[in-house]
Amino acid sequence: MIKIILKRILKVFLTLLGGFLGYALIRWTVDLSDYRFHFNPFKKEFISFNGALTGMGLAYFTTNKLISKCIMWISKFQEALNKISSKELIMGSIGIIIGLIIANLINITLIKVPNYIGILLALMSNFLFAYLGGVLFTKKKDILDNINNINIVKDEKNKLQLKVIDTSVIIDGRIADICKAGFLEGTLIIPEFVLKELRHIADSHEPEKRTRGRRGLDVLNVIQKELNIKVETYEGDIKAERDEEVDVRLLKLAMELGAKVITTDYNLNRVAEFQGITVLNINELAKAIKPIALPGEEMIIKVIKDGKEIGQGIGYLDDGTMVVVDEGRKHMGETIGVQVTHVLQTGTGRMIFAKPKYQIENVV
Repeated sequence: MIKIILKRILKVFLTLLGGFLGYALIRWTVDLSDYRFHFNPFKKEFISFNGALTGMGLAYFTTNKLISKCIMWISKFQEALNKISSKELIMGSIGIIIGLIIANLINITLIKVPNYIGILLALMSNFLFAYLGGVLFTKKKDILDNINNINIVKDEKNKLQLKVIDTSVIIDGRIADICKAGFLEGTLIIPEFVLKELRHIADSHEPEKRTRGRRGLDVLNVIQKELNIKVETYEGDIKAERDEEVDVRLLKLAMELGAKVITTDYNLNRVAEFQGITVLNINELAKAIKPIALPGEEMIIKVIKDGKEIGQGIGYLDDGTMVVVDEGRKHMGETIGVQVTHVLQTGTGRMIFAKPKYQIENVV
């Protein structure tokens, strides 16, 4: 079907071209003979018009083979074009354009050569430089590969510099010290739903939770106002259901942005690794640098529940670190001074073991 349409288009084009050439040839002949026959203008146009009709007739009936040849050449050109990759085609086009620009700059001088020689040289110059530009740039198509590779590296680098932080790491507070020490670079992403959860914790009726939430808000203020690191709040739609947990939404966001996740939550850590998301666990960092726990350090703690072992009591620091107090059960509900015996650092967090030192009076 396409070949039939193309054949008709070529037929019309060649017929009109034959008419134009016939008109031009006859008119040129009439003008040369005018000094002998003195044709009037109407007769000139009539003879030239007949020449156009003759040219159109000859072109219509004699160009069938030429049209077939043209279609064959077009088909071969199309086949050759299909074998050329997009990169080669783009680079070849760029090369031809640059070659023509150079040629036309040279042609400014060549066109001044008299007796049509300048025009011929200009045409040859256009053809030569267009050909050279197309060939040379086609062979250098790896330039596009290098450009693409640079863009890919930039995109990957930008993704690697994005880090999403969860509620646990904000409450933990150590991230502020890590940022201050310059161990984190790039942009920290704080999702809106994480801020909402943090505000909810800070408004809790339970004193321990309220203290932890307010501590987290203070840590955020320090990171945003005092530290030289970029912090952005993400308010976009991550296609999460309203009833989905914060951790699920957090992982969806990290996957969508191609970002890492900073957390202290052991379970979130494991789920993220299962989904192929890179995790920066501050507890793992603390374990890796092996902090020194000095026995004998004293602190104040409120014993709030029983421990697993007989006589043990459990309390928590402001950042949520568990403190196991030997013989602390008898001090249930009391705020007491304890002395650290040893510290256990695991992948799930830090546990402090202590023994009672003294009781703090008049402390609520």
